[in-house]
Amino acid sequence: MKSKISALMLSTALVFGLGTAAFAQDKNVKIGSLSDQSSLYADVGGPGSTLAAQMAVEDSGLTKKGWTIEVVSGDHQNKPDVGSNIARQWYDVDKVDVIVDVPNSGVALAVNNVTKEKNKIFLNSGAASSDLTNAQCTPNTIHWTYDTYNLAHGTGGALVKAGGDSWFFLTADYAFGAALERDTTAVVKEEGGKVLGGVKHPLNTSDFSSFLLQAQASKAKIIGLANAGGDTTNSIKQAAEFGIVSGGQKLAALLLFISDVNSLGLNVAQGLNFTETFYWDMNDQTRAFGKRFSERMKNKQMPTMVHAGVYSAVTHYLKVLEKEGSNSHDGAKIVAAMKALPTDDPLFGKGSIQPNGRKIHPSYLFEVKKPSESKGPWDYYKLVSTIPADKSFTPLDKSTCPLLKK
Repeated sequence: MKSKISALMLSTALVFGLGTAAFAQDKNVKIGSLSDQSSLYADVGGPGSTLAAQMAVEDSGLTKKGWTIEVVSGDHQNKPDVGSNIARQWYDVDKVDVIVDVPNSGVALAVNNVTKEKNKIFLNSGAASSDLTNAQCTPNTIHWTYDTYNLAHGTGGALVKAGGDSWFFLTADYAFGAALERDTTAVVKEEGGKVLGGVKHPLNTSDFSSFLLQAQASKAKIIGLANAGGDTTNSIKQAAEFGIVSGGQKLAALLLFISDVNSLGLNVAQGLNFTETFYWDMNDQTRAFGKRFSERMKNKQMPTMVHAGVYSAVTHYLKVLEKEGSNSHDGAKIVAAMKALPTDDPLFGKGSIQPNGRKIHPSYLFEVKKPSESKGPWDYYKLVSTIPADKSFTPLDKSTCPLLKK
């Protein structure tokens, strides 16, 4: 009897030990790049975000150390229901560990909820709504690249201080536009300015004439464009046709990407002020990444700050997994470890992640160059000022994130 009990205990110990070893050696990772692959934000994120994730995997060197890492992509079509359905499919069936990018705040807020429910990870670099680290924060989401607070204080604050003390908003009619108008309005009023009115336009509309005429009639010094991607470029082009800038009003591109400037051309875009957290021509490291990225893109474009954010976020995520020695597939636990480890990568330099999930790094106020100032392709920006990391994003004492409650 003693021999049988001993044998049973040994057998159980071996099975348990093998199971623990197998769990400890789980080095399988699946990354889902969820983006707009075919519409107004395709150049902002899209295929470029998938490439950025792949480059981060390659540069990590983990596949040469026995890790199996797969990157898949999906098109959310700028529809929250489509985005959340893809997220559920990925998490439940396809065993995706982490979703990156998601350039649409309505979709991002939906994916944010699904990610928490499934205890996975959402590394957002594309959506802007500051709600992701405020009222809608979760233990499973990190907001990486920029947000509406950051854009409002960078661009909005600078323009009011420069004399642009009356505003009219042209706003995309969904979560992102509402958040950007809200945060910029707060800054304008804090700086002593006033908002004369605003108008909301449908997402991805082609005709801005009636909206621009209202903005023009307001006589506001600043017309704040609380939109992005194709909506921004179309509104700027049509504003030029109406002679709005030549008539004395100024356009504030509250969210502008290098892909937008390339689409507009310097003749139209020159003089625009805007806030970004990454520019490919900042230093030797960003230039090296930009060159590698551009060479692998079909359209040869330089990376946007969304692409840079995907690369940076995936790089930090993989650093944490390597430090842990395996993938626990426990989203909240891994995100906690990501917050505990200081960030450091070639594109954003040294930084940190706040308890509410907000990634902290400097941001920059840029101005689009005149055609005569550009020295070659994609040489579009000149630096106006640098906003320190501790001034770029919502202070923790002003955050409404439930995770901060004691």
